[in-house]
Amino acid sequence: MRFSSALLLALPALALAEDQVPILDKVKGYLNMAKDAISSAVPAAPSPLDAGVAKVASKVQHSLTTENWKQVLTVDPTASAPTTQDWMVFITGGNVTCYGFCGNASKAWNESVAALSATPKAPNFAVLDCESQPILCNSWYAGPPSIYYMQIPKPLADQSAPLPTVRFIPLNRTSVTGPQLTKLVTNKEYENTAPYEGPWHPFTGLLQQYNLAIPVGYVLWGFSKMPSWLPMILISFMSRSFM
Repeated sequence: MRFSSALLLALPALALAEDQVPILDKVKGYLNMAKDAISSAVPAAPSPLDAGVAKVASKVQHSLTTENWKQVLTVDPTASAPTTQDWMVFITGGNVTCYGFCGNASKAWNESVAALSATPKAPNFAVLDCESQPILCNSWYAGPPSIYYMQIPKPLADQSAPLPTVRFIPLNRTSVTGPQLTKLVTNKEYENTAPYEGPWHPFTGLLQQYNLAIPVGYVLWGFSKMPSWLPMILISFMSRSFM
């Protein structure tokens, strides 16, 4: 009887303990979630290796702007024709144009530039930042992160030359790596992408031929700055005027 009474008295305590175990697990889970949130909110300090790679890349790459890109993306004047100059252009952005997700692609780009710049027959490197050069990005209809791989031939003595070849290669924001970008050149994987021949071609597209690329770039940039509700109001006004 004493054993039965003790068992009966212990049952509520056991039940309470069973109820408390999930609560403790939940508390631990909440603490872990808070820890992860704090860790993700505090940016990690850049490693010396990443800083060194970025410094190397900055010394061998050219920054493209609306004013200078035609002068930069050319062939070495000392090279004798016929020859072709390869350019690897990294299209990147910031919080507005890349929604803040270009950091991994930028790291991969710096690693690939540092590796490729030490190889023979390396391409020239350039960067187009859509955050600071939105007009040029819109005139090419290019979005970050991506690679424009260009092959620009040098004209012969009679000024005849094949047309420049460009390939637009989009990049995965989260999974792209430096070795992947390096293999684009070392293994000529850029050839797996068909050359672009549409109206947005930076050299021979219809917009460039008729000097409309920059004006269209301004128009597209203006539309991107419009609040989402403004087009609906304009359409409403236009439909009422037609009625």
